[in-house]
Amino acid sequence: MGSVVRALVLADTHVSEGSTRQLPDQVWAAMSDVDVVLHAGDVVDAATLEAIATSKPLHAVLGNNDHGLRAVLPKRLELVLADVPIALVHETGTTAGRERRMQKWFPDARVVIFGHSHMPCNRWVDRQLLFNPGSSTWKRTAPSHTYGVLEFAAGEVIRHEIVAIAQRTA
Repeated sequence: MGSVVRALVLADTHVSEGSTRQLPDQVWAAMSDVDVVLHAGDVVDAATLEAIATSKPLHAVLGNNDHGLRAVLPKRLELVLADVPIALVHETGTTAGRERRMQKWFPDARVVIFGHSHMPCNRWVDRQLLFNPGSSTWKRTAPSHTYGVLEFAAGEVIRHEIVAIAQRTA
């Protein structure tokens, strides 16, 4: 099958100086078991971005709350991991029509990773996986705080999982 590339997927972490929100220990522990981190926007703070990038290779895109990172992060990013074409974007527009928009925006992407809603999504539409890891720090109306794990090998997505974070209440 070839070598497996494991990715930790984050979005909407909203961690900033002076905030009570911090990346949970479970996320930092999961980071030790992956090859790369993919962040779909709203990191909010450069220090958080740097802390993640110091730990693992990081690919991230600009979210609507990443005001201080506009010169650093792209709005959209396309990359290939283990021969799997992947796209990252923060906002995808309304839920209605999302599938068609993502296929139009990223026709070659096998996986589209997005954020903004804080609501996890792990759904195949035709041959494209739409994947939103939710938020590990601010769940809003989602059932729990979450992050994502993706694994790729030989041009295939071999694992796509939303992981609930234990014992968070906010």
